[in-house]
Amino acid sequence: MAQSNNSIKKILTVAFALCIVCSIIVSTAAVALRSKQQLNQELDRKTNILKVADLYEPGDDVAEEFQKVTPKVVDLRTGEYTDEFDPSSYSGFEAARDPAQSRTLSGEKDIAGLSRQENYSTVYLVGDPQDPDQLIVPIRGQGLWGLMRGYLAVEGNGNTIVGITYYSHSETPGLGAKVDTTQWKSKWEGKKIYSESDDVEPDIELVKGGATKKTEVDALSGATLTSNGVTDMLEFWLGPEGFGPFLAKFRSGIDQEAVNTASADETEGV
Repeated sequence: MAQSNNSIKKILTVAFALCIVCSIIVSTAAVALRSKQQLNQELDRKTNILKVADLYEPGDDVAEEFQKVTPKVVDLRTGEYTDEFDPSSYSGFEAARDPAQSRTLSGEKDIAGLSRQENYSTVYLVGDPQDPDQLIVPIRGQGLWGLMRGYLAVEGNGNTIVGITYYSHSETPGLGAKVDTTQWKSKWEGKKIYSESDDVEPDIELVKGGATKKTEVDALSGATLTSNGVTDMLEFWLGPEGFGPFLAKFRSGIDQEAVNTASADETEGV
């Protein structure tokens, strides 16, 4: 007797075959589109860096504008540049996941809620690398609902803020998500990170009721935990555990390129 087309065996066979075909199509598409996705991610990264430095307008050629920017890898423990990694491909965010390239954070040292921190990070210099107009550093930390990632642009004096941007976050729309609005980001321009040039700990913070000092920015209305998260991550990344040693060199007027060159010459002369 012929088997019915509606038999369980045939239905399962067709379903299984359909799953196999769909899996092959999805896998092939993922592989084929991977390079394009990577290019888009790189384009988005460069666009955000240019935006925080106020170097981008809609329609600009990102590749051309990014020629004004020089990436450098910095040893966060010393604040000095290193040639150990290629700055065009090195990712501090990925390095933080590798125990060999990072360190564990806990207690008061983990004010930004990161758990681990990379030993090296990439910074971006706008203009002449030996005397940059701006220094752009990556920042990240916990907000209300998850990790917030962004960039902070600072004038070449290592203290005056040019701008801030968050390109990845999961904060509440209309409240914490205002970290990505033009109106709020405009409040950061000209603010100071440190009260005095020789300060080790940053003084920049978000405050309720209106900022009255150069080191204060208006907190986000109705988003206390997000505002606290922003203050905490800036305290971490701009302090001794983060880019504090790096920015201190510019605040003290030290030409880091000259220092590195002199150190290399001395080593060769030994």
